[in-house]
Amino acid sequence: MNFKNIVFAILLLTIQLGFSQSKIKGKILDSEKIAIEGANILLINKANKQKGVTSNSEGNFSIEIHQSGIYNINISYIGFETYSKEITLSSNQNIDLGTIILEDSAELLQSIEVIGRVRKDYNSDYSFSATKTAIKNKELPQAVASVTKELLADRQAFQLVDAVKTVSSVAATGLYNHYNIRGITQADDGQVLNGMRTRQYYFLQPITSHLERVEVIKGPSSVTFSSADPGGTVNMVTKKPLAEKRSSIGFTTGSFGTLRATADFTGPLNEEKTLLYRFNAAYQDADSFRDVINNNAILINPSLSYVPNEKTSFNVEMIYNNAEGNLDRGQPIFGSINGEYDIDSTPITMSVSASNDHYKTNELIFMANFSQKFTDNFGFNAQFMKQTWDEDLAEHRVGGSMVDIDGNVIPTLVRLRYDERQQFWETNNFSAYFNYDIKTEKITNKFLVGYDASRWERKIGAGWFRARRYLTVSGGQANFDPANADNFQQMTIDGVTMPVPAGAYFDLENPFNGARDTSGYGISNLSQYLPANLNSSNGFYIQNQFKVGKFSALLNLRYETFTDIFDYKGDEQEFKTSAFVPRIGLTYEVTKDISAYATYLEGFQPHTNTVSLSPTAEGFFWSASPAKFDPLESTLYEIGAKGEFLNGKIFANFAIFNITQKNILLGDTYDLDNLTTRGEQSSRGFETDISGYVLPNLQLTASYAYTNATIEEDAIAEFIGERIGGSPKHNANFWGRYDFVNKTLKEIGIGFGAQYLGDRYTWYNPTYATDRVLLPEYTVFDAAVYYKPDNTGIQLTLKVNNLFDKTYWLGGLNPSRLGPGTPRNVLLNATYNF
Repeated sequence: MNFKNIVFAILLLTIQLGFSQSKIKGKILDSEKIAIEGANILLINKANKQKGVTSNSEGNFSIEIHQSGIYNINISYIGFETYSKEITLSSNQNIDLGTIILEDSAELLQSIEVIGRVRKDYNSDYSFSATKTAIKNKELPQAVASVTKELLADRQAFQLVDAVKTVSSVAATGLYNHYNIRGITQADDGQVLNGMRTRQYYFLQPITSHLERVEVIKGPSSVTFSSADPGGTVNMVTKKPLAEKRSSIGFTTGSFGTLRATADFTGPLNEEKTLLYRFNAAYQDADSFRDVINNNAILINPSLSYVPNEKTSFNVEMIYNNAEGNLDRGQPIFGSINGEYDIDSTPITMSVSASNDHYKTNELIFMANFSQKFTDNFGFNAQFMKQTWDEDLAEHRVGGSMVDIDGNVIPTLVRLRYDERQQFWETNNFSAYFNYDIKTEKITNKFLVGYDASRWERKIGAGWFRARRYLTVSGGQANFDPANADNFQQMTIDGVTMPVPAGAYFDLENPFNGARDTSGYGISNLSQYLPANLNSSNGFYIQNQFKVGKFSALLNLRYETFTDIFDYKGDEQEFKTSAFVPRIGLTYEVTKDISAYATYLEGFQPHTNTVSLSPTAEGFFWSASPAKFDPLESTLYEIGAKGEFLNGKIFANFAIFNITQKNILLGDTYDLDNLTTRGEQSSRGFETDISGYVLPNLQLTASYAYTNATIEEDAIAEFIGERIGGSPKHNANFWGRYDFVNKTLKEIGIGFGAQYLGDRYTWYNPTYATDRVLLPEYTVFDAAVYYKPDNTGIQLTLKVNNLFDKTYWLGGLNPSRLGPGTPRNVLLNATYNF
């Protein structure tokens, strides 16, 4: 070898040594063997120089090092103990750390949810609302079902009614955002968002694109949420910022002129990843299979989280929600023949709305959460929410049957009622608590003491105008009295003489949905019945969660005061009430993966919160205030079991429950323009929910519930022993997604689901037990196909709802307001993640 070759070889070797590389890799999982995406991996050498990466969606990471030496590797993620290890690297050495399990940390777990959920599956293992602070669902002595954003996306569940379909014991009562849970129809006219109560009417469906998950907390939860429905509470949890960058946009088109667009962006705003952001937005322009019904919406939801260290966290977010459309009051059917109704007597597309009807709402919500740990054992948490909501309504709806001059019902004609209404509401909520944890060798004790305040105000200036009854010859309105028929204006149609309605009439045989001229209506000004109102509540509570060996207990006591001021800042009338609300929950760890529990709960609902949703209590406008009545009270006895299987991949829950409620507010039997509390109702049954990965490429969720909900006491003897209106005895649901793994089909997945609901009655007429409709049982099937090309970030979803075009009814208020289900429809969605 000559001299030049020797020099060249030496130079080449020198360059190679100078650029020698070492690699460290591994896979990060949680204690349930679920991959952790976005975990921070930090490599530090003796000179304190750092290099960091984050784990990918599979939990994998890899770091390249160009210098040998001794390093410390730290792996961290909020809610988990930090993993640390010292590593000695030689030149060109590759080290595989294998699988690294990050253990849950009770100290580092978020007390208030300020950082988003990293997992991407159908299971949500924690609840932040059921006990005010984070608790594993497995350890909670109460049934809670969660619908995660992944399940929402796979099922293309853009609205809340589609989101809760897979939850046991939950059934829509009709076309509104209104549900029957465990046999008891919701009565509270608000929604729970991030564990705090909002106030708005329930007519339009909420959008779900900005939600992390939907929680259904079963049974009365007044100890946590103050005023709460006996059957259960639907809690919508918004998406929170993440520490890693994620971006997503989606577009959907489909049947009935549906157009939707969504956007979701999140990530850190600084290198330290202490300041995080998230921005969600959604748009919908959609018609309906129902005549002249549409639903358009815009939603904008920005949020920021500041987490400077493991002891301090702060989150702030805003939600703007604008909805425009028509109020869909349901399908009217022909009058009864010999007490029987034919639900097929009119098409399910029929509505009585006019093309110039409208319903517009604007909602703005501001929320702030703060958490501070002063020591490892002692901390403080606070939440605040302000919500403003306004409505602008003009609608035609069924006001009753048309009658002839002798008072006989004309089965083919219905009397239309016309309403115009505008009002503005403001809601403020505040919650704060201190928590103190004690942990010894044998006992774990978590003590919490706190205070809640809520204030809802209907502002001065609300307006309400209505044409409802029949026109008198003097120009007024009144209920028709055949004995004094000459006092009413009269008209003749097809040879039948009848009184003239104050608004209009609707012919079921010759429907008309065009624009209606309302200038000739006999409209009354009812604005006096919408005075300014103020109601406020203050709650003081203590909670103790302790564990000794395999036994644990959750004990709560809440003292609540409620004040309602009717005609606020006017001729004020004030009503006050108060209550102690307890919870006792016991859990026994049968095995590492299975626990059994028993719970006793009480519920408390002032009737100011319940009256607007009561099917027979519209007369509350003529009462000084529904708060003057004794509050609705409820109790729950529940036993159950929860388990995790297949190394935490499958979660299952089984519960047996008994709920009793009393002081139910209804229209007075003898004076429908007034109210009374009467009766007692009970609901008994059992339910089960299961969800998770059966195989690495097969994920499912399924549920079943049996419910026997009956009227135990009532002023109307005919009602006693009857089923509660809107309550099905049987409810079963299933959804699954299978992704192919073979080479040919590996980019394709399929989804399939079914929903079964047993027969149920419409809600009851306050005076006649027979004036109800039995809605038939139904089974509806859905299917989807997914196409996800490798390394593109794109997924195409084709979803077919009601695959076999089944005609069915979700529920109904009465024979003139049935809620038909949507016939077969198709959605095509394209989502790009980058």
